Amino acid sequence: MTLRVLVGPDPGGAEPDLARLYAAPADPWLRVNMVSTLDGAASGENGRSGSINNAVDKRVYDQLRALADAIVVGAGTARAESYAPVDRPTVVVSRRGDVPEQLRGGPPGAVLLATCASAEHLAEAEQLLGNDQVLVLGEDEVDLLRLREELAGRGLTQLLAEGGPHLLHDLVAAGAADEVCVTVVPRLVAGEGPRIAVGPPVDVPLELLTLLEGEGTLLGRWRISSRMG
Repeated sequence: MTLRVLVGPDPGGAEPDLARLYAAPADPWLRVNMVSTLDGAASGENGRSGSINNAVDKRVYDQLRALADAIVVGAGTARAESYAPVDRPTVVVSRRGDVPEQLRGGPPGAVLLATCASAEHLAEAEQLLGNDQVLVLGEDEVDLLRLREELAGRGLTQLLAEGGPHLLHDLVAAGAADEVCVTVVPRLVAGEGPRIAVGPPVDVPLELLTLLEGEGTLLGRWRISSRMG
């Protein structure tokens, strides 16, 4: 499929160089990537984002993963989307200290857990992953700004968060995210599915950096204005 730039470098020009177009302007950098239907659903009727994405979205998704040092994901999303260990660390965020079943048993360092001291499954997680792979970041809530710092200290500075909607909200509300990428697929599904961000109200200004189009799918990249400068 062919992508064209609507907003950004060389609009209307040749096929874009995605690695250059999505290169982070700073280090460290945390971007969140989500997918939505035209009517705002973050998943299809089966509750998974995989039921609404398409080949155009997958192309940019693969590029964003290639640019990342680590993948950050909420435990619920990791379970629902059947995450498995990949070729870079997967950082699971869970207040309960829960390690999704399919992420257990990978090689050392393949999976890290970000949790809090009061997590009911903390001891189990430390036994499963090893103490040095479990990051205790706060008493009752996971401190997401500390998570950025802890991962940067391990050399994991380019971070890609893949949701879900609660984690997107929390990252933005905490001031821990630099950028939001959203794919809007040309579908309308109605129903009661969640939006791409779920939680108490926030109002965060965004600056549009790029907008791509391919086969009716729109792929936007926004910088969070509060983290500019």
